[in-house]
Amino acid sequence: MLSFLPPSLLHQPRQTAVQVLNFALVLSTAFMLWKTLSVLSNSSSPIVVVLSGSMEPAFQRGDLLFLWNRDHTAEVGEIVVYKVKGKDIPIVHRVVRSFHTVSGNPLVQGKSKSEKVGAADTAPKAQLLTKGDNNIADDTELYARGQSYLDREEDIIGSVRGYVPAVGYVTIMLSEHPWLKTVMMGIMGVMVVLQRE
Repeated sequence: MLSFLPPSLLHQPRQTAVQVLNFALVLSTAFMLWKTLSVLSNSSSPIVVVLSGSMEPAFQRGDLLFLWNRDHTAEVGEIVVYKVKGKDIPIVHRVVRSFHTVSGNPLVQGKSKSEKVGAADTAPKAQLLTKGDNNIADDTELYARGQSYLDREEDIIGSVRGYVPAVGYVTIMLSEHPWLKTVMMGIMGVMVVLQRE
């Protein structure tokens, strides 16, 4: 019935079970590391890969970016990663304009964030306009329908704090060729099961 397996595996079920558990341990460790990074950085996606050339020459396609989302301000010139409502792919672009609004109105110059503008007003919200360094126009065409600016609290995944060049090409290859994911997982699984201690 299990003639496709090597005889050594059929006679050593304990070793096979240990190898399968080791493989599960590797996967769960990777998941735990990802979740730990998410909590530390306060970002749902603490590491992203640059998928296009819109930020050249600052970042190239395939660069791996490390994000931080604990600062709730975004200065002009800062590079942020944001998600557009209704789309899955995050976008890496630079903030070209930043201002605060209170209850949808621009914050009056000269008033500090701690001052109350009115009893019904809420805390100031950061509004951002972004643009790719290699793009001619700003990102208003990329935003959700009816949206002219990004909301710092709702739309921004994080600010770029570091990067490793070209490491993300593996991710690009896997996203462009989905069948490679299955092949790689299969090869990893077979290697772990067949590996001897």
